[in-house]
Amino acid sequence: MVHIGIVGIGFMGRIHFLAGQRLRAAKVTAVFSRDPKKLAGDWTATRGNFGPEPGKVDLSSVKRYSKFEELLADPEIDLIDVCNTTVHHEATAIAALKAGKHVLVEKAIALTPDGADRMLAAAREAGKLLMVAHVLPFFPEFAFVAEAVRSGRFGRLRGGHFKRVISKPDWSAEIGDVAATGGPAVDLHIHDTHFIGLLAGVPRQMFSTGVIENGTVTYLTTQYLFGSGGPAISCSSGAVAMKARPFVHGFELYLERATIAYESGTCPVTVLHADGKSEVVPLGAGDAVDSFAAEIQMAADGVAAGKAPDALSGKLARDALVMCLKECESVRTGKPVSV
Repeated sequence: MVHIGIVGIGFMGRIHFLAGQRLRAAKVTAVFSRDPKKLAGDWTATRGNFGPEPGKVDLSSVKRYSKFEELLADPEIDLIDVCNTTVHHEATAIAALKAGKHVLVEKAIALTPDGADRMLAAAREAGKLLMVAHVLPFFPEFAFVAEAVRSGRFGRLRGGHFKRVISKPDWSAEIGDVAATGGPAVDLHIHDTHFIGLLAGVPRQMFSTGVIENGTVTYLTTQYLFGSGGPAISCSSGAVAMKARPFVHGFELYLERATIAYESGTCPVTVLHADGKSEVVPLGAGDAVDSFAAEIQMAADGVAAGKAPDALSGKLARDALVMCLKECESVRTGKPVSV
């Protein structure tokens, strides 16, 4: 049994806690928060943009810590699940690794590549796993297309476009705070750069145009330049939509023998074949908490096996952060940037 301790009970900490109830051979046995109301089970202030309505939680079977050092000193805990604000990821993860714990940290890995490098070095020195939770590959739509591309069953990936656009969230002031989360071009868009890295690797260059508000890149469109032979991939992402359209994401990918299209709320995953036929892929209801459960299950399995899974790679997470930051640089300079 892998025992998990969650750090930070905000929206994401609550989702991880709910997902933790669905694991095999692993369970959440401790939580850490400095908020006494949250430690008492009052999680009504943890609202987010998906998942069940927040409320009261029964924590009678879970150890509750108000001091981080006490959580780290708990000999039962194998895996520290870091769900606090991105600006605190580096210090939290490094402290946990030095305490001899494996770590799963929510995206983004850190706010800077140097911070990510220090986290990766701490994991090597401690001989422990540093895994980063980019949940997108665990959503059924994205899991399907990742398998389709990586297996080559429809031929080589030739090109495509990704989209992830939200309205400015009234449930989180931090997403627009560059100092806390990196802003939408990191906190939101890093889902896309991570997934593109998973499918196609890191491009040689990128060219981005975008919207800058109060010094923060809030929306961008990027062309990823992989060089001769491609693939030709682009993405639009950011917090620029009106409140009546709070969230949409999707993709249209072009492979040698098929086109795969998906857009949340409008187009289910559809494979359009070279012979003119098309099929809608049955993927089920798509409970978001199930996707987080699959992600945390993979992390727990990695702890049990002593090896970090590729989808939770700290190196891939660092690459995704670098891509986001380079795109912001391109928006600001109006020029292509090398990676």
